[in-house]
Amino acid sequence: MTVRQPHPIEVRSYEILRSRVDLSPMPPLWRAVAERVIHATADLEYAVDLVTTEDFLVQGWSALRAGAPIVTDEHMTAAGISARETACHADDPAAARMARAAGITRPAAAVRIAYSEVGPGAVWVVGSAPEAIFEIIARRVRPALVVGTPVGFVGAAEAKEALRASGLPQLSNVSEKGGPAVAAAAVNALLYFEQAPQPFGQGASSHGQGASSYGQGAPSFEQGAP
Repeated sequence: MTVRQPHPIEVRSYEILRSRVDLSPMPPLWRAVAERVIHATADLEYAVDLVTTEDFLVQGWSALRAGAPIVTDEHMTAAGISARETACHADDPAAARMARAAGITRPAAAVRIAYSEVGPGAVWVVGSAPEAIFEIIARRVRPALVVGTPVGFVGAAEAKEALRASGLPQLSNVSEKGGPAVAAAAVNALLYFEQAPQPFGQGASSHGQGASSYGQGAPSFEQGAP
């Protein structure tokens, strides 16, 4: 297996973010995801904005290692996932036809088409379209993991809240921010993670207003951090 060699700029970026926020109390996959999202966005608030469990991430990681398909809501999300091919029907003419015929949005139609191709057990990645999240929930797609981080003032936070309430294995964030770069970074973190993680057990996380606690304490921000 080829060992990934990060670019020196990436190495330096991680050094800086680790000097500003201590994510060491997090379980390993969650820490890997949080750090890569912060690296991709330069936004330390994601340390307490992301919501998932280590068991959900282990399930997604295991599925990816076994070759599970990755489905994205749009090509910008797909473009950010560097280590694997993805399925994306955002620009599929069939999605446009289905949307018109069924009276649904095009992202919802794209989910239906993708599910008919990949079936259960896929990793679904939504960086832009809240409608895709609602359709994933409604279709009962039986995912290995749903990464849902759409951005925007209209429907994004509500879709992510619905995803968390759905009982599906998921990674999302509480706030209205997000976007394709966040979703792709989370998936890349799982794809890049080499060491086999162990399930962290039930009750691995607890959330207040979007904050998380991890055994010995929440992420600690250094003084002077932006």
